[in-house]
Amino acid sequence: MRILIAEDESVAARRLERMVGEILGEKAVSIAVKESLADAEEYLFEKPIDLLLLDLNLHGEDGYDLLRLAAAGSFQTIVVSANADRAVDAFQYGVLDFVPKPFDLERLEKALARVGTKSQGRPPAKYLSVRKHGKVELLPVDKVLYLQGAGDYVEIHLEDGRMELHGKTLETLGELLPPHFERIHKSYIVDMRAMKGIVLQGAGKYAMELGKGRLVPVSRVKYRELKERA
Repeated sequence: MRILIAEDESVAARRLERMVGEILGEKAVSIAVKESLADAEEYLFEKPIDLLLLDLNLHGEDGYDLLRLAAAGSFQTIVVSANADRAVDAFQYGVLDFVPKPFDLERLEKALARVGTKSQGRPPAKYLSVRKHGKVELLPVDKVLYLQGAGDYVEIHLEDGRMELHGKTLETLGELLPPHFERIHKSYIVDMRAMKGIVLQGAGKYAMELGKGRLVPVSRVKYRELKERA
């Protein structure tokens, strides 16, 4: 696991680095520490990571700027911060956990155990972030119609007809979304509130109608499930 720690207090950064190494052992392939927002951003643009441990206050700069970038990346994020009052806002960007300072080894171990798994009880994200031309754009989840897996990326299709690319996997994004988003096919997750009906396309193939002529495939298993619900 490749880890980046964004923490401006050197003592806290060393303690966090030591604890992470102790908890993960050989699983921690690399641990980098950056003390400023600019250095952390540069590192994220240049090197692939699996996990970001983020303080929300980096030398007076708002760590939320980095959190928005993190939400657009192909890695998971755990916030480690004394600003516990901002936890709800942080979860809106799909963070895996919020560890309030001061913390102990047990609390950090609990947070790290969630890496790579779905965090139960975490509120759904209100935004999905995409990186465009070196900047981050926030997409309100309530404007998302469906998601389509496209190789190493996910296509986010919006109600207004726009399509944006995201670097996280379809499975990871699916875990961030509210429960009214459901996976109806190996490559599609849809806002079920937008469903107008199911269309038989022949040869045992089905599609979900989303309005304005938009059709997305439905697996046979999901079709049978939807039929049983009706």
